[in-house]
Formats: sequence, structure tokens, C-alpha cells
Amino acid sequence: MTDSAFSSLNLPTAQVQNLTDLGYVRMTPIQEKSLPLILEGKDLIAKAKTGSGKTAAFGIGLLEKLNVRSFACQTLVMCPTRELAGQVAKELRKLARYQHNIKIITLCGGMPIGPQIGSLEHGTHIVVGTPGRIQDHLRKGTLDLSRVNTVVLDEADRMLDMGFAESMEGILEQTPAQRQTLLFSATYPDTIKKISSRYQNKPVMVEAESIQSPLNISQKFYSVERGAEKEDLLLQVLGHYQPEHAVIFCNTKQTCADLAAMLKDQHYYAQELHGDMEQRDRDQVLIKFANRSTHVLIATDVAARGLDIDDLPMVINFDLTRDSEVHVHRIGRTGRAGKSGLAISLYTEKESYKLADIADQMQVEIKPSSSDELHDGDMSGHREPSMVTLAIDGGKRSKVRPGDLLGALTSAGGISGSQVGKIDINDFNAYVAVERSVAKQALNHLTESPIKGRKFKVRRV
Repeated sequence: MTDSAFSSLNLPTAQVQNLTDLGYVRMTPIQEKSLPLILEGKDLIAKAKTGSGKTAAFGIGLLEKLNVRSFACQTLVMCPTRELAGQVAKELRKLARYQHNIKIITLCGGMPIGPQIGSLEHGTHIVVGTPGRIQDHLRKGTLDLSRVNTVVLDEADRMLDMGFAESMEGILEQTPAQRQTLLFSATYPDTIKKISSRYQNKPVMVEAESIQSPLNISQKFYSVERGAEKEDLLLQVLGHYQPEHAVIFCNTKQTCADLAAMLKDQHYYAQELHGDMEQRDRDQVLIKFANRSTHVLIATDVAARGLDIDDLPMVINFDLTRDSEVHVHRIGRTGRAGKSGLAISLYTEKESYKLADIADQMQVEIKPSSSDELHDGDMSGHREPSMVTLAIDGGKRSKVRPGDLLGALTSAGGISGSQVGKIDINDFNAYVAVERSVAKQALNHLTESPIKGRKFKVRRV
């Protein structure tokens, strides 16, 4: 297929116009390879990374099969984390704008189950969720998969890494045998092959690199003799480059915790993100990082799924990953949306053998840099993040919308719109970022002023 325009596919005119409005004119490599097959109804194994455009690939395909008049669950999308499920649902809602009344429900753990049951009682076309919570609903009899015609396993390798194999299989067993099964995975280990052979029907395999080319990402590799020296090297890196915003990847939760404590001692605005955290705490950390209320995020790979920030100038690998594909995935979080990015990796002499794997995977030559080039700078302490996050104890369920918060701050609050940053509305709470200079004024005003005719508790996060 040589024509990469969406208009070359057999799609409704309204969808082509919707895609144009969304800025989707030409297909990415994974869309070009997979969409014609998906539209033909074939089962698919797609080896594709985050940033490749895979959500639109399966989203455009599954929307074409929906019977809008039937409020039975017709599509099931399984994702490894709540963050990713939220992103997928958001993207599907945009893609579905050309049709009226498409109902998409997100079913994830860490959220009250009652409202989810209420939503399901009113019917749905598409369910996006995590395996654990989907299983909870199946056990309660609140979710019926007997009319499902499309199942998507998104980031299937991560779901297996997180121990969801049994849950995934249990869920697949409850869907009709005659269905289309689309499996998307960044890697293709033996466990994925087993699931495919058992649950897919003559799948076609396609592979495409992420549209995120590493060309606009500069890489630097700095070594130390012993692991104990790595923390000092990290401080040198941060002091020299002084990133406004950085993600530091570690291989274990314990290393995350140790680094967060060390950086806070050095007066950095740093937060950790790992799988053992309560969902609400994880949400707050991600929101604060995305809205510029914190400088540094220290994360494990699993916890960082769903971290989707276009303007991230630097990624630091405090630990080299054991898997060179994961290395590519990590560094691909910087240098997005046409911006240049910097990826810095720290390693001990014992780990130097991993550089060959990375060089091979990325087909680049790696020349280690000397830490002598790191001149002392001082980011510690004295540069506070530009924004502060305020949490409001009311969200979608209280009919709070972004415009309500913006209006409350700017009309009566005396704060200009340019001083208000990102606004995030969840089911039961909302978060708004404001410039540090007006944080106290904003907090006082939101505390004292009614929103939607009632007062909500407001606190600084």
C-alpha cells in the first residue's frame, strides 16, 4: 500500500473529516501496515511501541464494527495500568466523535466499583480496563461479554510482566469464540506466542518502529567503578545540565525510594513512582509532574506506563535496564513532538557489557563520555518549580468542569488566565496548577468561593 492518507482507506467520509480535524492526515507506519488488515476483520499481532500511533490503529478499526443501536459491550480493550486505560479511552472518544452516542466505560482498580456498576447498568459499546477490575465485574455478574466481537490486548507484554496472564486468559475464555483479537506488544516473548496460539485465529504479524525516531535524542553514557558512587554522579549530572524537568529510571522500588530521599535531602523537588503506591498517590505524583509542580520523577518501568508528556527535556537511566528494547522505550519519552531530548545513562564497569546490546538494538555507535566534562552547577534547593498544585474535593461526579475552576480563579479570583496551568478532573476530585506567585491567593479564593453553588475542600498538594 503506497498511499498513506487515511482517505485511501474505506472509511466513512465523516470519520475521514474527523481524523483531519484531529490532525491525522497521513498514517504512521504501524497504522499503514495494520489498519487494512484490521478493517478486513483479521486477527493481528502488532509489534509496536508507545508513540507509534497504535491506539488510533485499533481504535479506527473497532469503531467501524460497532452497532450503535445496541448498548451491549461489543469491544473489550485490556490495558496493563489505569493510566494507560485512561489515555486509550480518551483517544477512542476523540476518534468516535463522528458517530453519535458512542458509550465508552473505563473499568480500572483503585476506583470505587459502585459508580462503575451504575454506568454498566445503563449499557455500553466499548469497555477499556485493567484485567483485575474486569474480572471483578465478571465475578459480580455486572459485565456481560457475550456480545463482544473485538478484543484488544494493548501492551500485552507489560500485562504479562505484571502477572496478569491468568486474568487475561480467564477473561478471554468468557468472550465469544468468533471474535477479532488484536494483540499489540512492544516485545514478542514466548509467553505472548503462547497466548496468541491459544486465543487468536490465523493472526497476521506486522511490525513497525515507533514514529519517534531516536535521531532527535542525544545520548550520553557516564561510568563509575562501583554502584555506591552512582548517587554522586547523578548529582553531578543534575548540577551540570540543570533540567527543568527529568524522569530518572530505576530497576527497583527500593532504589526509587533511596534516590527520592537523597534528592529531597539535597533540596530537589523530587517524587517517586512505583507499583506499590496507592492509586490516589500515584495519580497525584503524575499530575504534579505533568503540570510542572515538581522537577524530578523517579520511576520504575512498570509504574511509568501511562506517563505521556510531550515536553520532557531529559531522561536519566540511573540503572541500565536488563533489556535493550526497554532502554529504547525509556529514552523515547524525551524528544517528542519535534523537540530535541537528552538521554543520560549511568553504569558501573561491571555493566559495560550492556552497552553492546543497546548499540546493537539501536544500530548506533556508543562512545562513553567522561564525567570530567560535568562542570559543577547548582540546581539544588534554590530553584523552585514554577507551578503549585491545588486539589479540590469535587470532580466529575459533582459536575465540576475545567471551565468552572478557571472561571472561579479568573473572574472573581483576580488571577489572570495565563497564571493558571493544567487542570485535571477525576471522578471525585480535581487538580489545578497555578503559578507559585499566586498560589496562596488561589487557595484562599477557591476555599471561600462556591463552585457550582457549593463549597469544596481545597488543599495544596
